[in-house]
Amino acid sequence: MKVLLTGAQGQLGRCLTESAPTGTDLVETDIAELDLADSERLMSGLIDIAPELIINAGAFTAVDRAEEEIESATRVNDTAVGVIAGYCNSAGCELIQVSTDYVFDGTKRSPYLPDDPAKPLSVYGRTKLGGENAALGGCDSSWVIRSSWAYSEYGQNFVKTMLRLTKERKQIEVINDQRGSPTYARHLAAAIWRLAEVKPAARILHCTDAGELSWYDFAEAIFAEGASLGLIDRAPTLIPVSSSDYNAAATRPAYSVLDNEMTNDLLGIEQMHWRVALQTMLARF
Repeated sequence: MKVLLTGAQGQLGRCLTESAPTGTDLVETDIAELDLADSERLMSGLIDIAPELIINAGAFTAVDRAEEEIESATRVNDTAVGVIAGYCNSAGCELIQVSTDYVFDGTKRSPYLPDDPAKPLSVYGRTKLGGENAALGGCDSSWVIRSSWAYSEYGQNFVKTMLRLTKERKQIEVINDQRGSPTYARHLAAAIWRLAEVKPAARILHCTDAGELSWYDFAEAIFAEGASLGLIDRAPTLIPVSSSDYNAAATRPAYSVLDNEMTNDLLGIEQMHWRVALQTMLARF
């Protein structure tokens, strides 16, 4: 199968590339090869490549910057997906759209189900929800897979930032009133390839590692596991702060744990606990 991957240089993209099934004709693209913000060139590129499946892992992911750069975030996260979906529907191509827990408002206190109402709080969340609707509404053979708090050994992410800060600071402030589920991008990549194989009737799936915690708890675990593996010499003092104290430009959901049960059943997979997943990732450093 000829598969077009967008966002190939991102952390999920690199994990998808490394885990592509044997025999996959994978065309890796990023902004240099296929600029999602340029609809005309995007469509031209899709026609030239002529894929059988598109995995859209490309996105405008700068959550706070999106509050100011609304047009740019909309072009990449929403408009581009409409272009991709339109191409897929006309060409008989399948589409897997990667999305986010930020489509929810965080007021629920039990894991979000795929069919729970989406009420995003930020520009990023709203544009990603727009992309979901564009994918599902524009292409009959499309799926949305939502995940959260992604990290890996690649790119910039919370785990790598915490490890870096151990060398730069004696104290680190970390938010303690947002709860979610970290996800090792390699596990999400494996689920996406499995989704491409199974093609379930359900069109919105959730995929995270198992368990839930706060960013503060996650930082504690990163330092503990990093120290046990000899990756850090010392653990800085962690100071819990609230979201309001942090004063970020974009509002994040206070609770965004995703329910994976349907995904497990349909794809025949089982999520690894986040702590074991963290240990697995750090062992690759």
